[in-house]
Amino acid sequence: MSRFRQQDNLLGQSNSFLEVLEQISQIAPLNKPVLIIGERGTGKELVAARLHYLSKRWEQNYLKLNCAALSESLLETELFGYEAGAFTGAQKRREGRFEVANNGTLFLDELANTSGLIQEKLLRVIEYGEFERVGGSRSVKVDVRIVAATNEDLPSLADSGEFRPDLLDRLAFDVITLPPLRERQEDIMMLAEHFAINMARELDMELFSGFTEKAKRTLLDYEWPGNIRELKNVVERAVYRSNNPNIPVHQIILDPFESVFRPTGRIKTQDRISVAAPVAPVVKEVVVESSENIDSKSKPTEKVFQFPVDLKTLSQEFEVDLIKQALSDSQFNQKKTAEKLSLTYHQLRGYLKKYNLLDSSPEDMEE
Repeated sequence: MSRFRQQDNLLGQSNSFLEVLEQISQIAPLNKPVLIIGERGTGKELVAARLHYLSKRWEQNYLKLNCAALSESLLETELFGYEAGAFTGAQKRREGRFEVANNGTLFLDELANTSGLIQEKLLRVIEYGEFERVGGSRSVKVDVRIVAATNEDLPSLADSGEFRPDLLDRLAFDVITLPPLRERQEDIMMLAEHFAINMARELDMELFSGFTEKAKRTLLDYEWPGNIRELKNVVERAVYRSNNPNIPVHQIILDPFESVFRPTGRIKTQDRISVAAPVAPVVKEVVVESSENIDSKSKPTEKVFQFPVDLKTLSQEFEVDLIKQALSDSQFNQKKTAEKLSLTYHQLRGYLKKYNLLDSSPEDMEE
């Protein structure tokens, strides 16, 4: 059972998470296929491992394979093996994952990415417990429990003809749907502290002094699109950058790419000069009109600058004024402000930090 404890890192106390654990405990002892659905980073692989180690097969092989990482031909040979001479370079017979996992469990991740051929062969294994190696004609009998996972909506894919409905029926004896981390508020700090302690131990720190209230608020207010995997990366990065075990972690960097110098996209060569040139504010405006009665609306206003000027300072002043106006116009909602300025949320945060505008904003400013 020690192997199980090493891999079982499922932590949480929220109701939605505890319901998942209960469902795992009920289905684990049965020799039935299980389908795990969840967003990226929600822990589908950990759930699959727990299903195996809580089953009667726990002493047998547990194999896993990412179906999205291989082409159709490679995936076919990896799953079902091949006979000698099946293709160039196949000098001797090779067993596939199904044969190696016989009497155990095979975890197939990213199942929605498999082709029609692979789906057909998987269906035969589930229904009859047999398959043929690539290049072979003899049926191979196996007893393998299949646990599959995906972040796709398989019923919709089946309705559109992109996934075999009969295979979906066989796989979905029971479906475990994992809640995203944003729906597990009670678990965020528990997981964060778990990851932080492990990282402190990895860095040979004597202790982990916890998080400041500001850091906790940042962790709790974030949506976590990458779920637990993203939380782990953020926390570990914060611990190692703090570099002081005696002081609570206070800085949480959600996006390591966040920088005012971050390129916003690929720029064509002919556009580099125009994109790089800052827009300077008007220092002095002189309206030039002819002595004749000319319609002022038909003639544009000419803007004249008094030189020399400090272009860098003027550009910064212009950016600060523009950001302040956009914030005010958006009622200090930073997401709306970013949209008005054609920036990402993290780019706007970079500008606010650069010009020290975070502290000057209203305390109730929405993020």
